[in-house]
Amino acid sequence: MNQTIPTFADIEAAATRMAGQIMATPCVPSQTLSRLLGCELFLKFENLQFTASFKERGALNKLLGLLPRERVSGVVAMSAGNHAQGVAYHAARLGIRATIMMPNGTPLTKISRTREHGANVVVTGANLIEAYETAVNYSKSFDATMIHPYDDGEVIAGQGTLGLELMAAVPDLDAILLPVGGGGLVSGVAIAAKTINPKIRIIGVQSAVYPSMARAMAGEEGVLPDGVTIAEGIAVKYAGSLTRRIVADWVDEILVVEEASIERAIALLQSVEKTVCEGAGAAGLAAVIEHRDLFAGQRIAVPLTGGNIDARIFANVILRDLIRSGSLMRIDVPISDQPGALAVLATVLAEEGANIVDVAHERMSLALNPKRAALDLVVELQDCDHGERVLAALRQRGFDAVARSVA
Repeated sequence: MNQTIPTFADIEAAATRMAGQIMATPCVPSQTLSRLLGCELFLKFENLQFTASFKERGALNKLLGLLPRERVSGVVAMSAGNHAQGVAYHAARLGIRATIMMPNGTPLTKISRTREHGANVVVTGANLIEAYETAVNYSKSFDATMIHPYDDGEVIAGQGTLGLELMAAVPDLDAILLPVGGGGLVSGVAIAAKTINPKIRIIGVQSAVYPSMARAMAGEEGVLPDGVTIAEGIAVKYAGSLTRRIVADWVDEILVVEEASIERAIALLQSVEKTVCEGAGAAGLAAVIEHRDLFAGQRIAVPLTGGNIDARIFANVILRDLIRSGSLMRIDVPISDQPGALAVLATVLAEEGANIVDVAHERMSLALNPKRAALDLVVELQDCDHGERVLAALRQRGFDAVARSVA
């Protein structure tokens, strides 16, 4: 691994080397999110890269810098998904053999897509640390070049090209918010952006489950325990050694956000921007949501760094957001077990504009009076106030309706 801190010239050289091989992704203002969050927000859609992640940048720059003998020997990487896909795709495109070590628990979509890009995928280890150890052993045994996902100067320089594009698109930004796992992206972008505009604030964002870089900057050492986060792309248990040096000198602050804020960001990006973003990729927006007072009235850039989210998880996130916003409500209603009772209830709901999504009709429970039945309804609503109106209408018509948690 290259443990030299990259310079601005290194980042410019990476941009020149990679020209035409990486998409210069769009960076556009989000009028709706700006209004909702009280700032002038610009989104850079890195989820539109071919492998749906910024990780292509660092991987490609490292691959392009290999010596001829290193190309023949091949490369090895460890990754929970996006770095793996970037290495696999560009290695195959350049005719370089790639082997990727992925830890158990990696989303299936990331494993399958990495294989589809032509890499030899080995699922091994309980976490990234164990997968990395396997990759190191493979590198030594087969003389393969290690492509570290973040703790490498050439990888960091490649990631920094995002900062060059961002500053060219919106030169008068107040701050850039970037997700932080190992710290490669925030390091590269910080060097690029602050060289161009020393006054710009570079802010890293981590999940509260894996605040490894935040802890490192606070002088707290040690490996974090295993945790569960929707932002698995930044679930790094120990900050990189090279990146922590860069972060200490170039990054202004590391913010930590809760899982609920990351979920909310994913859902907002889907509903407002009509774009799919994974947990790590939405972390920057989550920080604006959770710490909006810090950014009120400012010009803020948030790269959407990845879109590789498991379809089932994405569906769950959207459903949970509908529940939190009051758009879905579960209602328990005891009714008389006689003809027409269900029709009356359905008519009340229709008159109030509530849509029945699911219904369970229970007659056989021994806890019920034999002349009664129990309805368990899930209804779609406009918002929480609409839900209160629906409950009031049901009670006015004689139904003892009670709202319950959908989950």
